[in-house]
Amino acid sequence: MSVNLQKGQRVNLQKDGGGALRRVMVGLGWDEAQKIGGFFRRQEEIDCDASAFLCTGGKLMYKEDIVYFGNLRHATGCVAHQGDNLTGAGDGDDEQIFVELDRLPEAYDKIVFVVNIYQARERRQHFGMIKNAFIRICDAETGKELCKYNLSENYDGMTAMIFGEIYRYQGTWKFSALGQPTQDNGVGELANRFIN
Repeated sequence: MSVNLQKGQRVNLQKDGGGALRRVMVGLGWDEAQKIGGFFRRQEEIDCDASAFLCTGGKLMYKEDIVYFGNLRHATGCVAHQGDNLTGAGDGDDEQIFVELDRLPEAYDKIVFVVNIYQARERRQHFGMIKNAFIRICDAETGKELCKYNLSENYDGMTAMIFGEIYRYQGTWKFSALGQPTQDNGVGELANRFIN
């Protein structure tokens, strides 16, 4: 049974029977809120981009440890982004990132999952224009959803979001629902938060 998480909650990542997970799918989703404006005013679609930061000692050490639309697969092959969704249209996951937990080198102790609005400042867009945002973790071998975190606060003026993190703790993997909004403009500014 899937666990619905609240901001700040943590959960152990394990199979139904308590066994270790080998591979997870991290699904991120969002919908564009109703557009408001005059008849002749055309607003650009909101393009959200999901990324994964592979951290060592809680820090991002190399730019190659960022998996996103411009670097779909980590050099280890253990983290793979399934591609960029430009609009967020449709139901379900908008972007998916697969993680092979059992093969991830010991040097990586945390994977942080973030979403930013592409060219947010230039397009004058923010997370207040987005609804139904979520992150969910599934057992990639069975497709079973393990946990889900729905963002429910007002994020007017915020252009990026640190959704959550998978981290190693005493030999097991856990997920923490963070829901931390930022005003970072793009994946580069977000990444700077995790650099030494």
